[in-house]
Amino acid sequence: MPVALLNPVLDLVTLRGTVTAAEPITARMRRLRIESDTLAGLDVHPGQQVRVLVTGLTLRTYSIWRYDPSGGVELCVLDHSEGGPGARWGKSVGVGEQVRLRKPEGSFTLRPDAAHHVFVGEETASVAFGAMLAALPEDARISGCVETDTPADRLTLPHTDRLNWLTRGGTSLPDAVKHLAPEPGGIAYVAGEARTVQQVRQVLVREAGWDRRSVLTKPFWAPGKRGLE
Repeated sequence: MPVALLNPVLDLVTLRGTVTAAEPITARMRRLRIESDTLAGLDVHPGQQVRVLVTGLTLRTYSIWRYDPSGGVELCVLDHSEGGPGARWGKSVGVGEQVRLRKPEGSFTLRPDAAHHVFVGEETASVAFGAMLAALPEDARISGCVETDTPADRLTLPHTDRLNWLTRGGTSLPDAVKHLAPEPGGIAYVAGEARTVQQVRQVLVREAGWDRRSVLTKPFWAPGKRGLE
């Protein structure tokens, strides 16, 4: 069935918006701004995501980079080497195009009252980290490790000078966390490739003595698996 015939149903479960900006933000990411009146006044928590109809009825999930309560959602879409429907949409979508997306969702969100915030992840996690870091005050206690393929893939994040930046192929994220040795008592936000997320969690819980409930994890992707959320 053509998607156009499903519009009345889709209007019940998605929000429509128009792309008003599309520009490179790193070597392999584009920043997309989507605006409409239906996007105004949403309940958005730093770190949440939206599911976007990228082609036909195919959904892909993207972390929210910035949210404007007057009706604007900004995403940073990574160009994956696998070249799936999400990557193709992210590279080709342009200003003026219509987009359908679900309301913000997800529990991988900032815990603002934590005594210490530790961020561990890579490119796919850095967008959510940016939203979380932007919501923290200047005097917040922040540390962490962020890995990218090259320095040109690094997003400009708030409080970036408090993070350790790694280049893939050097020190691994689990080893970097061992070196960082964050003391228990805060909240750790660990996201990215599923196996690495699990390894970092084990370092924090088994070796550094963190309570499991204080380590928030989000496996954004895994090799050979599609649609992992």
